[in-house]
Order: sequence, then C-alpha cells, then structure tokens
Amino acid sequence: MLSRLRRRIIVLFRFLFWMLPVFVAWTLPVFIVWRGPRAALSLALRGLRWSFLAVWHCICAQGRLLRASPFAFYRMLSRKRDWVVGKVEYANSESGKWRALFTTLRLPYTGLRAMGVNPQAAVGILVAGSTVGGGVIVNETVFAERSFSRGDAGTYSAPADIPVVYSDADNTLKIDLGTTPVGQITIENVTVGTAFQGSALPSGQTNVVSIGGTATTTGFTQTWVEVGHLIVDRWRCTSFIMDNVEAHTLNIRYNASDGQSISPVAGTPRARGIGGGNRADSMVTSGGTYDQIVIGAPASGVNGKVDVLRLSNLLTKGGACVLRLIKAGTIDLEFLEVGAGNGFATKEFVVATSTIYKIADIKDNVEVAISPP
Repeated sequence: MLSRLRRRIIVLFRFLFWMLPVFVAWTLPVFIVWRGPRAALSLALRGLRWSFLAVWHCICAQGRLLRASPFAFYRMLSRKRDWVVGKVEYANSESGKWRALFTTLRLPYTGLRAMGVNPQAAVGILVAGSTVGGGVIVNETVFAERSFSRGDAGTYSAPADIPVVYSDADNTLKIDLGTTPVGQITIENVTVGTAFQGSALPSGQTNVVSIGGTATTTGFTQTWVEVGHLIVDRWRCTSFIMDNVEAHTLNIRYNASDGQSISPVAGTPRARGIGGGNRADSMVTSGGTYDQIVIGAPASGVNGKVDVLRLSNLLTKGGACVLRLIKAGTIDLEFLEVGAGNGFATKEFVVATSTIYKIADIKDNVEVAISPP
C-alpha cells in the first residue's frame, strides 16, 4: 500500500515539475501587470530556487536509497533500463515490420529480375504492358524511382544513382561525368544496340558504345575522361575503335577479330590515379538491355574523372564500340571478339596511331573469321 502511494506521489511530483514552465509562462505576464516587474523577478528567482532544491532533494534521495539499500537502488536503475530497452526493442520491431512489407511489395519485380528479365521488361510486365509516361510508371508502381544500380536506362549525373533525365521512348544508358570524381563505375553482363529484338540506336547515332570526352566545337572546350584503371574485357562487337587515347600502361591481350590494326605509338603519358577526399562512391550495375551506352564529359572544359572504370561482358550489335579522348593510368583490353564477317581486309579491331603509351604489353591477338553477333 505504501509503495503504491509512494509511486503516485512520485508521478504527481513529476507532473508538477514538468508543468511548472507552462504555469510560469501563463502566469508571469499577469503577475507582472498586477505586482510590477520587481515582484515578478523575485517570483522567478524563488521559482528557480525551488526547482534547484527539488532536483537536489531528488539527487539526495537517490543517494540515501543507494546508501540504505544498494539492491533497491539497483532495482530502480534496472526498471529505468528496462523501460528504455523496451522502447528501443519496440522501435526495432516496427522497423522490421515495415521493411518486411516493402520487401513483399517488391517481390514481383525482384522475382522477374531473378528469372533473367531485364528491368525495362519487368516494369512493362508489371504495368500490364501499357504504354504510359515515365512519371506515371514512377508514381503508380511500388518502385519509388529509377535506379542505376537496378539497371534502369536514363541519363545519370555521376555519382547519383537516380537519373536526371529518362523516357520510356529512350533506352539509352548515359553517364555524365563532371566535377565530382567517382571511385568506381562498373557495367557488366549487358546487351546493347540491335542485339535484342525491338531495339534501335538513337536517331543520328552510329556508335553502340561510346566512352570518352567531347571534341572541341564552336563555343565548347574539349574535354577528356581521366581514368586510373580502364578495364574492357569480354566484349562482342561488330567493330572496335580506340583513338586519341593516352595511357601510361597499355595492355592489349588475347583478342580475336575479323581483321585488326593495332598501331599505338610510344610516348610519355604519366601514371594516373583518381583520388580526392570528397571522391564519390561506386556506381555498379549488372544485367539489362540498352539501345546505347554512353560515358562522357559533356560540360565544356570539365574533364570527367573515374578511378576504376570497368565494362565487362558486353554483347553489342548495330554500330561501333568506341574509346576516344581518354587519359588513363592503365588500360586493359582483353578477350574481345570483334568482327562483321567481311574478311581480314577490312580492319574491324582498330587501335589507331593516335593512341599513345609509355609501357605496352601487346600479345596473343589473332585474326579469325568472326560473324556479326
């Protein structure tokens, strides 16, 4: 009985303590008008004194409890601990339930992706194949936004994972590099160009894959894509062209082509690595089908910078794969298959004389009959 009464007294005391500021805020203006500023100041000081004494008595009470009964003091601390832990566990439980709900809502999309359906086709299936605008798709499905990591087409301003421009009518994957260096960009296991049914290069375009800077034009200062390590491996292309490229270390190995011309020139390019304390995190995507892949530096006079740029296992058709206006520390070209099935006289794999290197390892590149993909 006494314990229950004591708890009620403590609750009342706490209520009065926390309501004191509210009471003062409401009554102080009235008191100032009634008794004058000096009396109001005296009342405020007495209130502060009373609050200080109340807190001090509470501290002394806890000290007396600890001295009189350490076990009772420990039980009191345990109750407060359990109250805090209980609230934390409740918050974690609710958070887990919401995560489970969103995971369940995403199951149709993730299931289609697991079966090998590309992101665009998966979205089309889930909206019953209807032809709608991009904004409708974003707003009326369970997918909040398009994403580079999920393999969605669009124009991405590196290192953002959400496209700045996209349209259902345009299936191009484009990365615009600017002032922010990117740690790593990886694109792998994708099909590009006319290699899949219903695809076509964008109007006026002839390159199915285009990696590099932008040449000088009227009112535009030439840009480069600076790369610490460029890895190009296991591409299947109708034709491959690398020109206006500088690399400290150039490795061209184990490539097969239906006619090849490998003519880089020795020079003095410097070793290169892209750092910076504010360098952005990685951009990684795997799988997907695109009409075109473009990685460039479209802002006048601003070079794009990537420490590791990896493009692996690309199946392309309908145009050339081009590396141009690139400055790199190391470039690896390995296991490419290039050919249009028109004989060795036409050079489909070209490393032009405008490609400059300081160290080169060029070996085991063979000419064989290769038909288009």
